[in-house]
This record gives sequence, C-alpha cells and structure tokens, in this order.
Amino acid sequence: MSADNSNNNHSDVLISVRDLCKHYKGDIRALDGISTDIKKGEVVVIIGPSGSGKSTFLRSLNLLERPTSGHITFEGIDITSPENDINKYRQKMGMVFQHFNLFPHLTIIDNMTLAPRKLLKMNKVDAETKARELLAKVALEDRADAYPSQLSGGQKQRIAIVRALCMSPDVLLFDEPTSALDPEMVGEVLDVMKDLAKTGMTMAVVTHEMGFAREVGSRVIFMDEGKIIEEGTPEEIFDHPQNDRLKTFLAKVL
Repeated sequence: MSADNSNNNHSDVLISVRDLCKHYKGDIRALDGISTDIKKGEVVVIIGPSGSGKSTFLRSLNLLERPTSGHITFEGIDITSPENDINKYRQKMGMVFQHFNLFPHLTIIDNMTLAPRKLLKMNKVDAETKARELLAKVALEDRADAYPSQLSGGQKQRIAIVRALCMSPDVLLFDEPTSALDPEMVGEVLDVMKDLAKTGMTMAVVTHEMGFAREVGSRVIFMDEGKIIEEGTPEEIFDHPQNDRLKTFLAKVL
C-alpha cells in the first residue's frame, strides 16, 4: 500500500528540485543545496528576508538563472540537462515579473497575442479571442487597444498575469508581483492571484505579502542565506514556527 501511495505522490509532482546550487564569484552562495517538490495544483509561497535567495530560486525553475549545480525536473524531464531545449519547456512555465515586462510600443492585445501567435502558431483570430476572454476576467476588456503607458501599475500587472495565461501554462511563477506597486493597487493584483489559485493553477510565488501567503498558500517555504530553513502549511509556518531564524523574521514582518 505504501508503494502505491509513493507512486501516486510521485505522479503529482510537477517540478522536482534536487541539490540546487548557485554560486557567484567570491564564493557567494545565492543558492546552497535547495531540494523541494512542487505538486500539481499547489500554491507554493516563498518568503524570507531580502538577499535570502528567493528570487534566484524562482528564476532558476525555468533557467532564467542557470544553476551552478543540481537538477530541476519539470514534468519528468531534466531541464538542467544541456540536451533539452529549455525554450520548449518555458512555454509551459508562465512568468510574472516585478516590473511587468510589457512591450511599451505594443497595444495590450498585441502584448498578449505575440507569444501565442509566434510560439504556439495560433492564428490571429483565435489568439485575440482568448486574450479578450482573459481580459474580461480581470475587468480590463476595455483596455485592449490601450498602450502600457496608459495603464496604472496594478492594471499593468493584471495584464502581465493574463498575458502569461494566454500560453495555457502548466505552472505560473511570480517574482514579487506586488512589490513595485503603490499600496492601494496591491489588492487588485492579489485578488486575481487568489482567483487563479481557486481554479487549481499550480503557482510558485515569491512575495512579501504575508496575508496572501497565509490565506492562499498551500505550502510556505522560508528561505535564508540560500537555504530552505523551514517549510510547511501556512498554519505550521505562521502559528507554530520551529526555527529561531523564522521566528525572528515573523516577529519583524507580522
């Protein structure tokens, strides 16, 4: 019976990380032996002090940061192997950045349809239909023909999220998606992310928003000095922290 359970658990794993290290010159260890799994449908929230390696870890998952050593397996394929075409797998891993990364010279609808048309070979009509449906879900359907400069920060980030969804990814990676926003715009972006979590989208989120981590996360990872110090359910991390470093961190941020 235990063997069956382990097989089931294994098949649920979307991303498997083993002994991931990222070293810079001067023996700076941005990542120092990270091992964890992200399962289908999980919302994994990564927290920790500035400089703890959170964003480096997240950006390593789709090899925007190339690890020094270790392995990342995505849907059963070792994407750290040079034999595998990472661009093929990046199409299934949507990325939402801190600073939106929208093309300023393109309209919103063109920003959203560029990748599906070029990479997925969708025709223009189908790509635009899907994009407009997604815009409606974030209450921005009337901004399809606007340019990024005409939108607020919160609107740009909502666009960045649905732009990633246009590729029908299997996982969404969020790198501090609200840290560049004015405080009153943070809520509208977090609401979109909460709605996404309810649909069963697999998400890995680096954030300073502890309320979001507690409410939406299915698992919380606390990092410091390039290591995973503690991980568990939001209740375990926030209400019953075990590690002294985590206790100190929570005392400052809660």
